[in-house]
Amino acid sequence: EPMSKRQRKKLLKQKQWEEQKDLRRQKRKEKRQKRKLERQSKLSSDNEGNDRKRLRREVVPSTLRLVVDCSFDDLMVLKDVKKLHKQIQRCYAENRKAFHPVQFYLTSHGGQLKSNMNENDKGWVNWK
Repeated sequence: EPMSKRQRKKLLKQKQWEEQKDLRRQKRKEKRQKRKLERQSKLSSDNEGNDRKRLRREVVPSTLRLVVDCSFDDLMVLKDVKKLHKQIQRCYAENRKAFHPVQFYLTSHGGQLKSNMNENDKGWVNWK
């Protein structure tokens, strides 16, 4: 039974694929070994482990205090309350990453802001 040109091409590609199977496997193995060696050399040069943990040990707390008064949230529309929530989240996150973090306080936390934070960010109760 004669074979069409398309079928011959498919068979040829399949044969080439099978013939190069060992070569591809060997390349993957070499790549894995190379990555493993890079990781080991990186770990040996960086004995302290995680960069973020090392940075946290070098942190020197500041004596400054930052107080955010949230008693005016009843005068805001919901859109502004959501923006305030995002700004507070950003301030908290940046303060945690800072080399000289300030003491960060939220006062009069209630009303719309508290309900919005409870809905969208349940982790805020674990803030230090």
